[in-house]
Amino acid sequence: MDPIQILESRDQRPDRSPPELEQRRVPRKSVAGANHDTPATPRNEHARELFAPLATAYDRWSRILSLGQDPRWRKLMVDGMQLAPGSLVADVASGTGLVAELVRDQGCRVVAVDQSPQMLAGAAGRGFEVVQARAEAMPFDDGTFDGLTFTYLLRYVDDPLDCMSELARVLRPGGTIGMVEFGLPGGVWHHLWVAYTRIVLAGAGALISPAWKEAGSFLGPSIARFHEQYPGDTLIEIWRGAGFDDVCRKEMSLGGGLIMWGRRK
Repeated sequence: MDPIQILESRDQRPDRSPPELEQRRVPRKSVAGANHDTPATPRNEHARELFAPLATAYDRWSRILSLGQDPRWRKLMVDGMQLAPGSLVADVASGTGLVAELVRDQGCRVVAVDQSPQMLAGAAGRGFEVVQARAEAMPFDDGTFDGLTFTYLLRYVDDPLDCMSELARVLRPGGTIGMVEFGLPGGVWHHLWVAYTRIVLAGAGALISPAWKEAGSFLGPSIARFHEQYPGDTLIEIWRGAGFDDVCRKEMSLGGGLIMWGRRK
């Protein structure tokens, strides 16, 4: 079954109008010592340092270096969620708010969440409510959001299951979730992918800036390690273990992109 049909088959979307939603307070976690106060991990810190100098030109170069594919993946992910106008949506690992903008175009209210203040400045510039936080420690009450999106997140956390469980916690039962991540092509395309990610990205990044060279050199090995650790349907099982049903995945661009959707139990 097509992913969009799966999500539509159990549609439990809220019946809210955008004006009503504008008056809805986003509940924040207030329990002393709750997990949102835990310190960032070395992996978190590396991601923060990696992305900080990329923020000002991120939108343009991410589109160019992905050969124009990244915007396609983001749009298909958001379209596949079938969000109702008036929904309250968290865009996690929001960066400069590219996905948040697509969600807002659906008539939803969006809260942009990211651990990088430099990247969040771009989302704030687009007019979004922004919250600096880690995905593993969301400062929101249980069941706060009707929908949740995230992009290129799970490679930067220590335990994807723990992270997905935390995202499930802040999503209401029946709420939809969508993800965009880089994939790992197989067959003959794998060799071309390795050449592009190991040589072209690093070389092109070096022409832009030292920071983009570092990011370009890091990306290919990071993607490969992630999919070696979580091959095949392993991510689907992780999502299910975290509390999601109707989990489905779609490979894009000859396997270079991966989109997933699910629904909170």
